[in-house]
Amino acid sequence: MEKTADIVIVGGGIIGTSIAFHLARKGAKGVVLLEKGMLGEGSTSKCVGGIRAQFSTEINIRFSLESLKTWEHFEELTGVDLENSRVGYLFLATTEKEWTIFQANAHLQRTFGIPVELLLPQEIKYRWPYLKVDDLQGGTFCPWDGFAGPYEALSGFIKIARKSGVKIYEGTEVQQILQDRGKITGVRTTKGDIAAPIVINAAGPFAEEVGKMAGVEVPVKPYRRQIFFTAPFPWIPDPFPLMIDFHRGWYFRREGQGLLLSGPKDDFPSFNVNVDYDTMAEVAENSIYRVPILEKAEINRGWAGSYEISPDNHAILGEAPGVKGLFLANGFSGHGFQHSPAVGQVMADLILGEKPSMDISGLSVERFPQGQLIQEPMTAFKE
Repeated sequence: MEKTADIVIVGGGIIGTSIAFHLARKGAKGVVLLEKGMLGEGSTSKCVGGIRAQFSTEINIRFSLESLKTWEHFEELTGVDLENSRVGYLFLATTEKEWTIFQANAHLQRTFGIPVELLLPQEIKYRWPYLKVDDLQGGTFCPWDGFAGPYEALSGFIKIARKSGVKIYEGTEVQQILQDRGKITGVRTTKGDIAAPIVINAAGPFAEEVGKMAGVEVPVKPYRRQIFFTAPFPWIPDPFPLMIDFHRGWYFRREGQGLLLSGPKDDFPSFNVNVDYDTMAEVAENSIYRVPILEKAEINRGWAGSYEISPDNHAILGEAPGVKGLFLANGFSGHGFQHSPAVGQVMADLILGEKPSMDISGLSVERFPQGQLIQEPMTAFKE
């Protein structure tokens, strides 16, 4: 393994590999990526692959639109088929408050040219007759939205990064971030030290632990969320959108011949990624309530993964205060996969001393102690 590098990336998930990909495309040399386990085995491997433009804050909309430029040309850029299914997202509002906020969100989204539709319950019933709509206020639908393959995306980023000279090491855990008088000097790993003036924390749910190695507080906590899958389910005609019952925090979409059904998210942080099959009763209740025909579905497997949640459900990007050369790319709060292209691009710009293509100054970790959290009208939805 290299004893020296120009840039060390800590974390081999979708964010770390996207940063490596974009650094490589910009001609950066001496880039080393370290992953303590296998590439993508953390949150990326348990991601459901949602890609949407329907966000309620300007910064997340900009990240979505910028990322779409890469997703739309991913095979051309990497030679890897992303398996992009642009079936749309349908958000369902139950309460008057939700519907008011959905309408405001749609107005904001349309200012960016996003073709979001506001639908009344009768229109929703006409398009998707298997949905229960009698308690709905309305919904929003955007045909630009959909889902893609996280593994395929990860593979594409890795392929180009390696081809361009990025050195990638699995099974190599960073144990210490080295610094001298407030400047990064390298990392200590289970396989030896690497001297480097720049280190990027892209450690996903472990961002807080990696930050502590450098004496920097990164307020990111891991929260378990669970997903379940059904046996083949032919009773709903394809294609149909990823549908979200916002009030119940439940969603579903097609997965192969079966369905993907969202399960519960823990309301306390932990690194627990065990599946709690006792929660299938709750999943079944939410599913049958909104889509009665799902009483025919047979849940046959599930998995659990970690969200990396920041205090305001928005990313933490930029150079860490007080530690020159330490850069943070953390806290994506359920949106890391879909925003990874734009994140990789702006982080590569910033690290190489160029002006980022987007203004990310509001995403600095310093916003938290300063009380400048990014406000959303309602708790953010997380795929």
